[in-house]
Amino acid sequence: MIVTLPRMIRVEGGGVDEQILFKFVAALLLVLALIGGIAFLVRRTGLTPRLAGGRGGKRRLSLVEVTPLDARRRLVLVRRDGVEHLLLLGTERDLVIESGITVAPRTFPTRMTADQQSGAPEHEPA
Repeated sequence: MIVTLPRMIRVEGGGVDEQILFKFVAALLLVLALIGGIAFLVRRTGLTPRLAGGRGGKRRLSLVEVTPLDARRRLVLVRRDGVEHLLLLGTERDLVIESGITVAPRTFPTRMTADQQSGAPEHEPA
């Protein structure tokens, strides 16, 4: 397959005018950079419409966890107003597995001392 260039970028000797080709590539890169810069600024300044309204800008809905079961179905844990709901999402229908799961406060394990790790009895002060 032979590709022919338009007449305006051909030179009399049959080659391509490098100056015009350079200007074309530079203009293309400039336009792409402008599009990327504008998209960055729009996201950074928050000019995109916000879907999360609610009371005082607080988000009421959050996605806690997603677990794929197979190619067509997945389990989704959603939290709304501090209550979690377990959903089974598929291609043909969606199903609420469990609703109204209260969120238990997280407890973080405390660090054990060397005596506790070895199983030695704790010393009582005299």
